[in-house]
Amino acid sequence: MRIQLELNGDRTRVDVEPRDILADTLREACGLTSVHLGCEHGSCGACTIEIDGQVARSCLILSIAAEGRPVRTLDGLAEDPVMQALKQSFHRKHALQCGFCTPGMLMIARDMIRRHDRLDEATVREGLAGHICRCTGYVGIVDAILDAHASLSDRHADSQADNQAGDRAGDRADHHHETRRAG
Repeated sequence: MRIQLELNGDRTRVDVEPRDILADTLREACGLTSVHLGCEHGSCGACTIEIDGQVARSCLILSIAAEGRPVRTLDGLAEDPVMQALKQSFHRKHALQCGFCTPGMLMIARDMIRRHDRLDEATVREGLAGHICRCTGYVGIVDAILDAHASLSDRHADSQADNQAGDRAGDRADHHHETRRAG
C-alpha cells in the first residue's frame, strides 16, 4: 500500500507493507540512515525519531500508523539551533566513539533541552535511561548535553538582554519625543 508521510518538512509518498515498521521504512524506502536499528524492541533508543513533536522509538511504530503525521529524523535537523549546539558539544566533550547510538542520543538530548529550562546531571541521566551506549560510559554524553544546554541558555540570556536594552532605548526615545511635543 502507498502512504504519505510528512517527513522532515516534506510530503513523501512511500510504498509499504502493512507489517512494516517505521524504522525500516525510513532507512530503506526513504534513505534516512540516521535512523539506526539496534534491538528492534524499543529498548536501545538507536531508532529514536520525533513524531507529532514527541520523541518515539521508530521500531515500535508501524509505518501505516505514521501516515499523514509529522515525522522528523536527525537528517531533518541540520539547521536546528539546538541540534547544532548539541553536535558541537558532542564533539567538544568527546561524547561519541563508534557513533551507532549517537543519532538516538542526539534526538533525546534535543528533546530534553527543549522541554527543560534547567537541566542537571540527574535529569539528563534519567532522560537517557533506555538509550544504550556500549562504548562511552555516558560521562561524555551527559557532559555534552549539559554543555549544549548551558550554551543555549547563555545565548538566550544574551538575546533577552539585547531585547531589553533595545526596549529601554525605545522607551527613552518615546519619552524624549513626548517631552518635545508637550513643551
